[in-house]
Amino acid sequence: VETWVSAKGNPVFDLVSPQSLISEGKWVKFEKTTYMDPTGKTRTWETVKLTTRKGQSADGVSIIPVLQRTLHYECIVLVKQFRPPMGGYCLEFPAGFIEDNESPEDAALRELEEETGYKGDIAECSPAVCMNPGLSNCTTHVVTVTINGDDAENVRPKPKPGKGEFVEVISLPKNDLLNRLDAMVAEEHLTVDARVYAYALALKHANTKPFEVPFLKF
Repeated sequence: VETWVSAKGNPVFDLVSPQSLISEGKWVKFEKTTYMDPTGKTRTWETVKLTTRKGQSADGVSIIPVLQRTLHYECIVLVKQFRPPMGGYCLEFPAGFIEDNESPEDAALRELEEETGYKGDIAECSPAVCMNPGLSNCTTHVVTVTINGDDAENVRPKPKPGKGEFVEVISLPKNDLLNRLDAMVAEEHLTVDARVYAYALALKHANTKPFEVPFLKF
């Protein structure tokens, strides 16, 4: 029995048997994990994993591109593309895998230029964070990139999509992002990536009054 590392104060879970492979494709594999919970009960969990992980700090990068231009509101650059698992179009942050011997920052700049045509500068890079921990062990770095829209190379950017990629670049004002996302959902019946929507909600909450806490009645 192998004990999974636990943060201080958290219950300990034990891996009962090696993770067993159920099925594997080109990009993903399907595994079953058998483990023992803190009460001693044996449980199983089905997990989807990427086959592309090769020891990088994370599987990929998710980029928050902030477009800055003189006499314009700051905009967030998003990409709209058809996602077969969703059966429709999704609105997302530019994103992609980290290649061999590539830093998260370099991967973010490369993916941003490939998907949107924009060239930017790194503002910050998060540690590796999980994306859907109930389903997969996939991780990403969230990288914020600023784009100088006044630079000649960013005035009419030309995306360089890879084979089989069909991406539409959409820039929405940062100060009205949530409303614009809701409008696009209503008009185009697309699905917004949870990371994009959570970011828009955070912007709204950061610029509004705190939620009122009702007075307790005794």
